[in-house]
Amino acid sequence: MTKNLKIFVDCHVFDESFQGTTTYIRGLYQELIKDKNKHFFLASNDIEIIKNIFGEADNIHYLSYLSPNKFYRLLFDIPRLIKKHKIDYAHFQYIVPPIKHCKYINTIHDVLFLDYPEYFPLLYRIKNKFLFKWSANFSDVVLTVSEFSKQRIQHHFGTKAITITPNAVDTVFFEPYDKGAIQKQVQSQYNLKNYWICISRWEPRKNHHFILEAFIQNKYYEKYQLVFVGDKAIPNPKFNMLYEGLSKEIKDQIIILNKVNFTDLLLLLRGASLSVYPSVAEGFGIPPLEAVAAQVQSICANTTAMSDFHFFKFTLFGPFDLADLKNKIEWALNHPVNPELSKIVSQKYNWKSSASGFLKALNHLS
Repeated sequence: MTKNLKIFVDCHVFDESFQGTTTYIRGLYQELIKDKNKHFFLASNDIEIIKNIFGEADNIHYLSYLSPNKFYRLLFDIPRLIKKHKIDYAHFQYIVPPIKHCKYINTIHDVLFLDYPEYFPLLYRIKNKFLFKWSANFSDVVLTVSEFSKQRIQHHFGTKAITITPNAVDTVFFEPYDKGAIQKQVQSQYNLKNYWICISRWEPRKNHHFILEAFIQNKYYEKYQLVFVGDKAIPNPKFNMLYEGLSKEIKDQIIILNKVNFTDLLLLLRGASLSVYPSVAEGFGIPPLEAVAAQVQSICANTTAMSDFHFFKFTLFGPFDLADLKNKIEWALNHPVNPELSKIVSQKYNWKSSASGFLKALNHLS
């Protein structure tokens, strides 16, 4: 590959709430920027946010968008910046600009809205089916994060060449810590003690109501608190109806946190007694792996991309089988975390490996 290659990265997602695409871009490019023979042009509306993540280096260049409007960004801002800085490759998530001045890299994380339409608004499905397919066909390199997503993208869009660059677990999750000290800090900061955690943004497919139902039926609220961490995306009427029907005493044991930064997210995860991830459908599903890396016992739904997490063994459950969920909760509460799981996750899901796959895809195109 040519030295001094210029790669533009659309980082507008860092201007918004914390989500899977921010984790993906942060982890992938923190690894890629180590190569000083390549120059990276990172663009967003608030460049101070991404500067704090990627730091300062001779091969890192920060660019500011003129407008936060997504249409202006795609139609005018990005083509202008690409042309001005003579970019070789530009990397986007899902949707690419229609005006093309360089080769496009596009990561399509999933097409779940096509396989599980009942969980997504009609307009969202119509709009994104067209935009995602058009973007895939207009791109020179198409990436995705799991074998499941690759197969579904190929099925729906007919895209043949897709490279898998899996999400990986940040090394900070593997760092040792004092559980007792962390729990005291969480109690002081959040007034939480002996709690479970569910980290996921709010959508019906994320199945929050499922874990709430088990929490209520088995009266776990008598001993534990249930903490939901994630920003609101699509309303979940089932959860709202169930929650609103609870007594004040039970509601006090259920804590819902939005807009949590990464530092506090890590703190809350480390302090938890149990991590629960009941999502029906995922293109990848990183929170269960982060929990295992942090030595927090984790139970996880066994569908879509998460079926690849076969090493979870006794803690996978069917996302519609309440009896199965309850059994896995009981098993998890009575068994310590297997330290070998953390090693498996570290070996299988790391950014060095994903960055290598990324570069191979570019080399193949060159």
